[in-house]
Parts: sequence; structure tokens; C-alpha cells
Amino acid sequence: MAEVEQPEERDPTPPGLRLVRDLINTLDVEEGTDALATTAGLAAFAHDHGLTGPVPAKQDLPDVIGLREGLRAVCLAHNTGARVPEETAAGLAALLRRAHLALVLDGEGAATLRPAGDLAGAAALTARVAAAVALAAADGTWPRLKVCEAPDCRWAYYDRSPAGRRRWCTMAVCGSRAKMRTYRARRSSTS
Repeated sequence: MAEVEQPEERDPTPPGLRLVRDLINTLDVEEGTDALATTAGLAAFAHDHGLTGPVPAKQDLPDVIGLREGLRAVCLAHNTGARVPEETAAGLAALLRRAHLALVLDGEGAATLRPAGDLAGAAALTARVAAAVALAAADGTWPRLKVCEAPDCRWAYYDRSPAGRRRWCTMAVCGSRAKMRTYRARRSSTS
């Protein structure tokens, strides 16, 4: 009997939010690896996500990492309801203020936000992220981009559950671990 080929699971993340999700996921908390630890990693990320212009430089790394961690905090707040720390929110706001955007209308009247001018490096990436977040906020998908509640994971994912209440990136791993910890804690307190 021939093996039935299973279709690959489709990525539920709206295309505009994939850049934001991928940026957050450049840091693998569980493995302790950071794709943005070097300028080569930043250049590879920029290339993979269609950022054109001058190659991001070493001086761009702190801003890009600040952007990533600010977005991680916001997406964790989407999940847990906790407030974004004031210092993190202020740092993210400062970075986003540099994200100059332009409203572009095409021949059919469709509107799109695009980075304005000849931005490069961290400023270009920040503008692309700002445009993606603005559009996702407008269409209601932004609050569904979340960060896993597990402190040893913090992976960004798109919550496509009907109620929008998913807490972990995957129930099979992080959700099971959390439930097992809860079970063991409850069991040890009754012993």
C-alpha cells in the first residue's frame, strides 16, 4: 500500500507579521543561540527578508536587538496581559519614532505603508516592522502575534485559535511541560 503524503501545515501567520515573528525568533532562548549576534547574522536576516540597500553594519546591532526585545515584550503582553516594562516601552517608542513611513497609493487606489526615503540598516528594518505592525493593528491581527508564556522558550507564534487564548507556542512541548510542572507542584503540596 502506498504511503499517503500529508500536506504540510500552512503557516497561519499573516504575511505582514512574518517579518516581526521572524525578528523575535532570531533569539532562541531555549538553545541560547542568537542569529543577530554578529553583523553577518544581521545581514543574512536582512537579505532573507528582502531588505535592500547598504548591508547593515555593526552599529545597527544594538538598535535591531532593542527592537527585537521590545517587540518580544509587547507580544508577551499580548499573551499574558502583563504590562510592558516602562523602560522597554520607552526604548521601543524611541526606535519606532525613527521609522519614517509613507502612504503609497497604487493605480487602483489600494493604500500601503512603506518605508519613506532612502532608509538603510536598522532604520529600514524598523520602518518595515512599523508598517507591518500598523497594518496588523488596523486589520485586528496584531494582538494574535504572541510570545510563548514558557520562560525557557519565549518563541513568537501566531495564535489562530478561535478564542485567541493560546498560551504556548506548542501544546505538545511547552504546554505539556507547564501542565506537568503544575501537576507535580499540586501533587507535592498534597503529600
